[in-house]
Amino acid sequence: MTNEDGAREITTKQVALGVTGGIAAYKAVEVLRELQKAGCRVRVCMTARACEFIRPLTFRAISGDHVVTDDYAPENPDPIAHITFSQSADLLVVAPATANVIAKFANGIADDFLTSTYLASTAPVIIAPAMNTTMWQHPATVRNLERLRADGVRIIEPEAGIMACGTTGPGRLADPQLIVHAALELLEQHGSNPLNDLAGERILITAGATREEIDPVRFLSNRSSGRMGFAIAEQAAARGAEVTIVAGVTSASIPAGARLLRATTAEEMRASVMRELRGATVFIGTAAVADYRPVNRAAEKIKKRDEQFTLTLEPTPDILAEVARTRHEGLLVIGFAAETTDVVQHAREKLERKNLDAVIANDLTADGAGFDVETNVITIIRRGDATPLALPLMSKLKAASRILDEITALRAKRFPSVTSEISRPA
Repeated sequence: MTNEDGAREITTKQVALGVTGGIAAYKAVEVLRELQKAGCRVRVCMTARACEFIRPLTFRAISGDHVVTDDYAPENPDPIAHITFSQSADLLVVAPATANVIAKFANGIADDFLTSTYLASTAPVIIAPAMNTTMWQHPATVRNLERLRADGVRIIEPEAGIMACGTTGPGRLADPQLIVHAALELLEQHGSNPLNDLAGERILITAGATREEIDPVRFLSNRSSGRMGFAIAEQAAARGAEVTIVAGVTSASIPAGARLLRATTAEEMRASVMRELRGATVFIGTAAVADYRPVNRAAEKIKKRDEQFTLTLEPTPDILAEVARTRHEGLLVIGFAAETTDVVQHAREKLERKNLDAVIANDLTADGAGFDVETNVITIIRRGDATPLALPLMSKLKAASRILDEITALRAKRFPSVTSEISRPA
């Protein structure tokens, strides 16, 4: 649903917005405004240090609600606000989130209103970190973020750029529009899947890039980040599926709720997939598996010379084709086709050649699509359907949800008896 400004409208949703002490605190005003445009009621809480960057009065004027900074402040109308504030929220968003607050969240420290609210909340949580590059890359921060991901917190990773301190690198608060987009999708996700429609499905997903060594320091690979596969895994787990990911090299955040297995080469990925396949009901091959590998790997680093160098390659295992060829009864096999020309035609040929149930085509040349971006442009082609389903530019999380909708429809169409077994209450 959209409002008159074209923004998605999610009525009656309550969002708690936490603002912490960083130079990016002023950008939380835009997050507040955009959430309100989408129909959310937003209540704001601020840490003491946040109040040194922007006044609570600003948020109060825009939100129309009291801004909580301290449970015990005389002007606070609710003496146990961290309980009522947190338990009335459908979503907790913290933007910006400092390294200090991230550390407290990860270790269960509740020494102010915001950290107490986090511990008292049962709502989904999104945090958007912002800090100096060195702090962002410090092992303690990396460790704390991994703990939060494991706890189910969604991290909107910061952007690279020039910091207030003058250094350059990752650490700038993500675009407020991106934060709001993620918040609205999470609200939709938690509001639209109350029946766990994928409960009983055991989904096996490949994601990321494989690497084929040339010598001890060089390899053949590609630019895949794993974002699309991880988005599908995140959405599938949220809808009740049991999810296993066989991931190559990735740069995207690992989704909560999924079992992760690592594989570096195409052969390692194939071996992991074939071990896990017997228990799966759906296989989704999103990984960008290297098509070729060197026939001979050099034992030592190949030295640079002036003359030309010839590298002889051989095909790697075709994991998707083998899965489809050896599939067991009831297994759905879904492939991906990343193309630069004749996208639908090449994707349909792949579907037929490998005997897939469906293929997801994406045009790498389209604006906003391709590797290592948050959005995608996909076309879903199902076996037996003459007309492909072409979808507009959307986030990879939203695209993942649409893909899973199609898989649910495929299950009911191709294996109705299996659908009954999956849907039967335990």
